[in-house]
Amino acid sequence: MIGLWIRNLLYWVVLIIATPLFFLLLMLAAPLPRRSRHVFGVTWAMTLLWMLEHVIGLKYKVIGAENIPSAPSVITSKHQSGWETLALQKIFPWQVYVAKRELTWIPLFGWGLVLMNPIIINRSDRARANQRLLDQGLERKRHGFWITVFPEGTRTKPGVGGKYKLGAARMAKQFDMPMVPVAHNAGEFWPRNAFLKYPGEITVVIGPAIHSDEETGPEAMMAEAEAWIEARQREIGGVGPFAHPDEKRQRLAPPASA
Repeated sequence: MIGLWIRNLLYWVVLIIATPLFFLLLMLAAPLPRRSRHVFGVTWAMTLLWMLEHVIGLKYKVIGAENIPSAPSVITSKHQSGWETLALQKIFPWQVYVAKRELTWIPLFGWGLVLMNPIIINRSDRARANQRLLDQGLERKRHGFWITVFPEGTRTKPGVGGKYKLGAARMAKQFDMPMVPVAHNAGEFWPRNAFLKYPGEITVVIGPAIHSDEETGPEAMMAEAEAWIEARQREIGGVGPFAHPDEKRQRLAPPASA
């Protein structure tokens, strides 16, 4: 346990040093084109991901990488921890996130976040938030970015499903972009708002792209994505120290006799 604390302290030291450095560079790069600025934010994320893997011992594997489309798409991911906000930037091509407005109020981090071209929404004004999703999302697509959305809107505990909102499906349909569902069990090793991150192996599963047509609306697209994601969550859950008790018991239970 002492070793775990030491490794986590090293991670936090690097985070405290790297964050102002990279975001200062990002702000200095503000006059540069969008993709040039993007390098600094992505490098910051890759630095933390390297620390998690090589210092904490929190590794990961990806199943279904062959399902990643060649064209910009809407990534529709489960949201359990801070890990996926880093790792998705390595697993997928350059992307922008749909982020709540409050994140831009964080000193330094928020200013740098704005320069990473996120789609900023005010969740208390749902009608305008939906319109901003569509307006800003189309503009990001024109610049060649993928769009990452956490359709539940907030982090959920392992084994718990939130309400899937339709924003990702609406963008995918209106912009004629594939929607790629992503499941993972990161929350079993990095709980929400936790200081300690635990070693282990996170499983990320990427599903076949969901395409829209004239007869398929956003509701049907998101229902398909939700069903696929939650089914995969049950398959990969129950392995980490913070797994849901039911999923852990199910994984430990002996196989039923024939």
